[in-house]
Amino acid sequence: MSTTGRPRRATIRDVALEAGVSRGTVSRVLNGEPYVSAQAREAIEAAVAKVGYVPNTAARNLALQRAQAVGFIVHEPHELFLEDPNIGAILLGANRVLSGADHQMVSLVIDSERDSSRVARYLSGGFVDGAVVVSARQNDSLLGAIGRLSIPATLVGRPPADVQVPWVGIDNRGAAAAITEHLVGTGRRRIGMIAVALDRDSGADRLAGFRDALGDRFDERLVVDRPLYEYTAGRTAMEELLDRDPDVDGVFAASDAVAAGALDALRARGRRVPEDVGVVGFDDSSWARRTHPQLTTVHQPARLLGERAAESVLAQLRGEAPEPGGTLLETHVVLRGSA
Repeated sequence: MSTTGRPRRATIRDVALEAGVSRGTVSRVLNGEPYVSAQAREAIEAAVAKVGYVPNTAARNLALQRAQAVGFIVHEPHELFLEDPNIGAILLGANRVLSGADHQMVSLVIDSERDSSRVARYLSGGFVDGAVVVSARQNDSLLGAIGRLSIPATLVGRPPADVQVPWVGIDNRGAAAAITEHLVGTGRRRIGMIAVALDRDSGADRLAGFRDALGDRFDERLVVDRPLYEYTAGRTAMEELLDRDPDVDGVFAASDAVAAGALDALRARGRRVPEDVGVVGFDDSSWARRTHPQLTTVHQPARLLGERAAESVLAQLRGEAPEPGGTLLETHVVLRGSA
C-alpha cells in the first residue's frame, strides 16, 4: 500500500516473479512476439490475471511517440457547439471511426483568438496525433499552426484558397442553386436570402449558389447576412428582410436552424407559410422536422462527413497520401411543406 492510500499498480516485474520467468520473456508475450514456449506463455497469462496487471498505455505511447488520440476541433461559440445538430452528427461520425481504430477523440472548441492560441499550444504538445477541423474560417490562425506543426489533419468543408489541407465536404454552391431553383419553380417572384457565415466556405458558397440560380432576378437588397447558423439569427434577419421589402414571397435560409427562426418571425407578422411566403432551408437536420410546416431543405450527409474526415486522418497517420483536391459527398433536395 502506498503512503497515499492508493493501491499499487501491478508491474511487469510482479508478473515475472509470479510466473517464474524473466521480465524480458513477459515483455515478449505482452507484445505478441514469438520464440516463447507454450508453457511459459501459459504461466505468464495466468500470472497477469492473478496480479491484475494492466499495460501502461501512456508509457507505451510515449515510447512510440504516439498519443493514440485525434483532436475534433470546432471553430464555433460554445453554445452553438452544443445546439447545432450538424456538428453533433459530424462528431458522432468521426468518433465511430476513431473508436473503431482504438483512437480517443478529444473535442476542442474555439470561440476566440485566445482559444486558437491555446489549442495551437495543445497541438504542439503532442497530445493528439492528428485533427479533424470543422468550421474553419478565412485567415484562420489555427490552420497556420497545423501547417507549421505538420499535424495530419482533415477539414470538414473546403479550405481557404491559400491553405493546402485535405478536406471532405459537399457542393454547397450547387446545392444552394438547386434549392433556390425549386423555390423559383413554386412561383415565387420576390425571393430573398438569409445568408450566414460568409467568412467560411459554406456560407459564401451558398450565397453564390443563390445568386447563380436567380441570375438577373438577384436583388442584393433582399439578402440579409448574419455571422452564425443559429435560430435567433433567422428570426432577426427575417424581420429585417420584411422591413426592407414587405412583398417578399420566398426565402432561402442558409441553414435549417436559421429557417426555423424565419418561420417564427413570419408567423409573428401574420404571414402564412407556404401560402404567402415559401421558405427553404439547408442541412436536413432535426430542425427541419420540428418546424410547422416541416422544412423543404437540402440533405447533407453530416455523419458521413465526420466518418470520411476521420478516415482521412487515420490514413495519413498510416503514411498514406491524402486524396488530391478534396472529396465531395452527394446532397439532394428534400421536399416538405414549407415550399
